[in-house]
Amino acid sequence: MITEIGIVAGEIWQYLEKYNETTLENLLEATKRDRDIVIMGLGWLAREGHIILKKEDGEYYITLRKK
Repeated sequence: MITEIGIVAGEIWQYLEKYNETTLENLLEATKRDRDIVIMGLGWLAREGHIILKKEDGEYYITLRKK
């Protein structure tokens, strides 16, 4: 399971490098992955400090953190 989470985290990273910001719903649609595994991948990236998560008007937005 940990390997799959890491793979999905990589897919999320690549998507954000291309588009910079997205919503959770758009990310789920783009990756075609199960919601739970995407959320785990986001948690991984957030814990590592690679993304910024914010909630506005009931929607989650994900942005790649620029260093």
